[in-house]
Amino acid sequence: MSPRRVPVSRRDRPAKAPLSREAMVGTAVDIMRAEGLERVTMRRLAAELDTGPASLYVYVRNTAELHGAILDELLAGLDHPSDFAEQGWRDRLIALLTAYTITLYRYPSLARSVLTLRPSGPHYLRLIDSMLGLLHAGGVPLKQAAWGIDILLQQATSSAAEHGSRDQALESAEEEEELREAMAAASAEAFPHIDRARDELFSGTGEERMRWAFDTIIDGLRA
Repeated sequence: MSPRRVPVSRRDRPAKAPLSREAMVGTAVDIMRAEGLERVTMRRLAAELDTGPASLYVYVRNTAELHGAILDELLAGLDHPSDFAEQGWRDRLIALLTAYTITLYRYPSLARSVLTLRPSGPHYLRLIDSMLGLLHAGGVPLKQAAWGIDILLQQATSSAAEHGSRDQALESAEEEEELREAMAAASAEAFPHIDRARDELFSGTGEERMRWAFDTIIDGLRA
């Protein structure tokens, strides 16, 4: 007679952590930081959270909304105007935009996704509110400030998307060098305007160009 099997009580099994939007987004951020946004799928999240993919759609409608939630989670640690109180409104605005851009520099795939999104999380709303407050402090008319938010954030996001994707491409350094060589070899007769601007086309650091772009947009909004 075979020995009787000893039953295992379900009470000994560890209980699942409660599923929530916060847990889902936090797990998505962890995966993105470790492996990249491309690996953040509903199936992967479900496996990490020990649930079925269908249950996740209770918390987000689709992948686009998930990406927006990931962005909002990253913006929770963003420095805001009060953190630059000793600076003038323009420097504070550029510091805020630079902090936002650098946040996205680390995740170029997210930056590319954000270009087509309309995020609406609380930290993104705080970013917009801070920008509007600083533009108001600079005397920018309300309508121009409201419309200018889109231009400033598009500049920041597209810069991060381009910077990140180029840094990740193995051919990027060769491509830039080829462009520099082509510009240097361009004849003054065939390309007179390139010849005139030749020394400036690649001048300046990335940080200098970033600030110049924000300064130029802000000047346009104030004009």
